[in-house]
Amino acid sequence: QLQAFGGGLVQAGGSLRLSCAASGLTFSNYPIGWFRQAPGKEREFVGGISRGGSITSYADSVKGRFTISRDNARNTVYLQMNSLKFEDTAVYYCAAGRTVGARLIRDYDIWGQGTQVTVSS
Repeated sequence: QLQAFGGGLVQAGGSLRLSCAASGLTFSNYPIGWFRQAPGKEREFVGGISRGGSITSYADSVKGRFTISRDNARNTVYLQMNSLKFEDTAVYYCAAGRTVGARLIRDYDIWGQGTQVTVSS
């Protein structure tokens, strides 16, 4: 199972770090992706990280502002979000997939509960 947490309310321009904690699975076997879903919109890919953490990929909308890292010893993946914008407001989800760099929802098999991020303008 996966659980995302660390969301909250932050002002535009601020920072927030989300965590995704895993249990009951061999965490290091899985590439991990972050997705988000804003009200009335489809869930979209934010970024992903390879099993060992050496490869990351990001959506253009967050590139240069968001950073994904992982600590396999702690079974945790992090999403550091800087220079937050109002349009980053969404529920953020983490998911375990099969393919490094995958950006489609169907490529991810295990999903955690989301955490709400609200950016005030």
